[in-house]
Amino acid sequence: MSNVEAEPSEVRCGALVDDRQPAESPRVDVLSAREVPLGGPRAMPVRRTLPQRARTLIGAWCFADHYGPDDVSRTGGMDVAPHPHTGLQTVSWLFSGEIEHRDTLGSHAFVRPGEMNLMTGGYGIAHTEVSTPDTTVLHGVQLWVALPEEHRDTARDFQHYVPGTVRLDGAEIRVFLGSLAGDTSPVRTFSPLLGAEIGLAPHAEITLPVDAAFEHGLLVDSGDIRLAGTSLARAELGYVHPGADSLTLVNESDVPARAVLLGGTPFDEEIVMWWNFVGRSHEDIVRAREDWEAASDRFGTVEGYPGDRLPAPSLPNAVITPRRNPPRR
Repeated sequence: MSNVEAEPSEVRCGALVDDRQPAESPRVDVLSAREVPLGGPRAMPVRRTLPQRARTLIGAWCFADHYGPDDVSRTGGMDVAPHPHTGLQTVSWLFSGEIEHRDTLGSHAFVRPGEMNLMTGGYGIAHTEVSTPDTTVLHGVQLWVALPEEHRDTARDFQHYVPGTVRLDGAEIRVFLGSLAGDTSPVRTFSPLLGAEIGLAPHAEITLPVDAAFEHGLLVDSGDIRLAGTSLARAELGYVHPGADSLTLVNESDVPARAVLLGGTPFDEEIVMWWNFVGRSHEDIVRAREDWEAASDRFGTVEGYPGDRLPAPSLPNAVITPRRNPPRR
């Protein structure tokens, strides 16, 4: 998915502080989302929880948009023209609806509920995302993963994966990246990561063993969920510092609840994000924008989209200052 803000902010992110906590007392920070228009004539709104001032990264997860349930007849759905990416992987995960994906590798695929599309931008790729004509309600998350320095110029790639369902007492889990609840995704990542959808029956409680070296974020899609003793409402993200070797989730609702669990080892590199680019410096961003505007071979051409590609926004007049995750309290 593109970040189609007309004036995207430039962000330098880094998880450069040691905020590990004792495993016996995980602390949960509650992060609220801000609403951002996705673009188009009727501007489908999305709720963005990463990046923000209180937390810029969770592991290598650097961007999280949560959208829907969206009535496509009212908003027009998703129609994102060809746009570029560098230095990252995009992860598309739906709860309802269907999105058609095309990219400069020649990939032509569909994102459907319970199926993951993962695209690697690396040195440069471009793609389109359009909700299909049969879609009436669009609902899901769009996530980005920052590539570490040694892999940030890697070749373009696209993977589609359909995880199985792990059924526990009162819970259903689909692991699309990493390992959880005895299941492991075969999809390659460039840093240790976890990504899973968790569904909880009314008033269900589960405790999941997790990697204590990871930091975790639980994004609540529906219901009211208590994470490690902290209540989270819909669209809130609960951040758990490294050190916890298990996470307890309780659905406090009378209806089923659903959340997406993200995790990874703290990303100890400083990155710069602007528009759809991840780099290491302001100069990286300037160069990527120039290459996109010049229609260079760096990004290639998306075939099959009936329209023009997205122009890059104007760059800000100032170079950004570092923005880091907060220190341990």
